[in-house]
Amino acid sequence: MAHLRSRRRLALAVPVVLSLTASIGFLPAAASAAPRVESGAQTADAPNLAYVVNTKTDRRTIASVEKAIAAAGGTVVTTYDKIGVIVVHSANPDFGAQIRTVRGVQSAGATRTAPLVAAGTTDEGAADYLTDAQAAKAEAAATPGSEPLEADQWDLRAIGADQAAQINPGSSKVTVAVIDTGVDDTHPDLAPNFSAGQSANCVGGVADTSEGAWRPYTAEDYHGTHVAGEIAAARNGVGVAGVAPGVKVSGIKVSDPHNGLFYPESVVCAFVFAADHGVEITNNSYYVDPWLYNCMDDPDQKAIVDAVNRAQLYAQKKGTLHLASAGNSNHDLDSDAIVDDSSPDDSTPVERTIDPHECFDVPTQLPGIVTVSATGVQNLKSYYSSYGKGVVDVAAPGGDRLYQIPDTPSKNGRILSTMPNNQYAFLQGTSMASPHAAGVAALLKSKHPWAGPAQLQALLKAQADNPGCPESYDQDGNGTQDAVCEGGDRVNGFYGFGIVNALRAVK
Repeated sequence: MAHLRSRRRLALAVPVVLSLTASIGFLPAAASAAPRVESGAQTADAPNLAYVVNTKTDRRTIASVEKAIAAAGGTVVTTYDKIGVIVVHSANPDFGAQIRTVRGVQSAGATRTAPLVAAGTTDEGAADYLTDAQAAKAEAAATPGSEPLEADQWDLRAIGADQAAQINPGSSKVTVAVIDTGVDDTHPDLAPNFSAGQSANCVGGVADTSEGAWRPYTAEDYHGTHVAGEIAAARNGVGVAGVAPGVKVSGIKVSDPHNGLFYPESVVCAFVFAADHGVEITNNSYYVDPWLYNCMDDPDQKAIVDAVNRAQLYAQKKGTLHLASAGNSNHDLDSDAIVDDSSPDDSTPVERTIDPHECFDVPTQLPGIVTVSATGVQNLKSYYSSYGKGVVDVAAPGGDRLYQIPDTPSKNGRILSTMPNNQYAFLQGTSMASPHAAGVAALLKSKHPWAGPAQLQALLKAQADNPGCPESYDQDGNGTQDAVCEGGDRVNGFYGFGIVNALRAVK
């Protein structure tokens, strides 16, 4: 199953980012990090494992390491020269250990625990599709100037996005890339704002920009299309509206066609592609598989952190802001210990207790990435949303089907957005919160075109509304607190600096 934030996903803290920067990160030169692809590379050999090998960025070192890779029984799939990341396939069970001893190799490890397999498809689970009766009810409640289904979009009104669109719907010079399961750009609500030139299929670590390569494999791979609609569905008299209906949206597909997982080499490719194609903002509603947490004392997991961090820092250096979802386990992400019983998720999980200050969620916990928690219609933390003081940067509507029910035609507390094959559906999760924040960031970028990633993040926090910690958070009424919010009215564990505000962003 794809490890998406609309399902059971956990994220971690940002306080460790400075130490991450010092130990594994660097800001590469602003030149292109476009990869060199070896023509003999194999992409799906059953006995192979995939690896990332991280080196210095000088050409001599990279060439030397590439020779050592071949000598150790590895095949170079692609090399990202400017960030020193080499994607490799090898059937040698000792490849990782051997290559780590090579001069110039800074870290190296397997990006999965199961062999590469032939492509296939998988079911991601059911969504709550909008029925004809619900659509008719929403259309009957539509107000002049609104989209036909907008009456069911409580989330837009919660952050003033409906009013913001009348002032500034966002600039077509700003693009938000959805790094996800692909985007159906043929949907009538997405086609007007879709940027094909900034879209690709990055599965396996090499960008495929051929026509339609960015589209979902099947209708069940709907996650990316739903996210894209939340950000930039056009105000065109059709269906729904996005938070920033005037900006561009692109799709960078990273989900494996066989099992739906988001492997490190695919995400590395996505960040580099976004940076080299002028993308201003990326949305990341997932965690990098196969490890929910990547512990730095494990050489494979350390290499994953290193490779993805190099790629996302490269993108930041070139002007790209990244937003990521906080996760759906209702965990305090600043706790002393968390039980991870889901890793590795591509083979047999083994229960382990990790320290979230030493084992990192990727990409959410990497330096400079904005972490987003979820809220419902009452501006209260959604029952599933993870949280944590010093972890969450901002909050945004993600939906709450149990305890925060809106007075809308469908009475559905989840988020209504676009789906493949011209459909619409309700979903909930921090997967839905992150794109709302990304849409507001796109409005801020539209108003402040010269703002870089750090400035945009500061603006995003400054315009947010913080409701402060609730006196009680006993959602199910059983007398026990379901979560404990720490902090004050300015910054706290539930909302970070507050719930994003689209109207304030454009004023």
